[in-house]
Amino acid sequence: MLIIGIAGGTGSGKTTVARSVIERLGTDKVTFISQDNYYKDHSHLTLEERAAINYDHPFAFDNELLIENLKTLKEGRPALAPVYDFTVHARSRELSTELAPNHIVIIEGLHVLSDEKLRELLDIKVFVDTDPDVRILRRVLRDIEDRGRTIQSVHHQYLTTVKPMHEAFIEPSKKYADLIIPEGGQNEVGIQLLAVLTEKYLTGEKWDR
Repeated sequence: MLIIGIAGGTGSGKTTVARSVIERLGTDKVTFISQDNYYKDHSHLTLEERAAINYDHPFAFDNELLIENLKTLKEGRPALAPVYDFTVHARSRELSTELAPNHIVIIEGLHVLSDEKLRELLDIKVFVDTDPDVRILRRVLRDIEDRGRTIQSVHHQYLTTVKPMHEAFIEPSKKYADLIIPEGGQNEVGIQLLAVLTEKYLTGEKWDR
């Protein structure tokens, strides 16, 4: 099993890169994992208390469960991943996702490269590097259209947590990347290079790590 980690700032195009690589390789060969589903469960708190949590800090994620699931997949057994509901800032009580062991596992998220224990499980480490102005515009659209947020709340969160956490944790994690893809999904060459490296693994062709 080859595990690929794709990190980058909010709105950088991590998911687009991951989906593009999966399309090239074939959905039957790849298991996709979003780190967003591994936010810690705070359903015991009130909605107001949950909304006040810093979700851009590495500690907001249940990486212990994520690492446990990855190890289970490497052993050839399926794993059960949580589903996170961003509209209420809590894990879904009814929904979960079964992850199947596969030739390739791609995991994407803000802090995929920030956690040392998680990095140790990755065979290829990728950082998607996109201009801040592009990222914030994408974040605004996503949070308003998909997560029911107001422009005021998005603005407040960006200044108080998103930008500081990016500068403190996400940007520094770029140094751990094996491959940096500027401009995310717009970079066809970078996506193709990652796909070629992965295809070499699938065909059994040796490559220098």
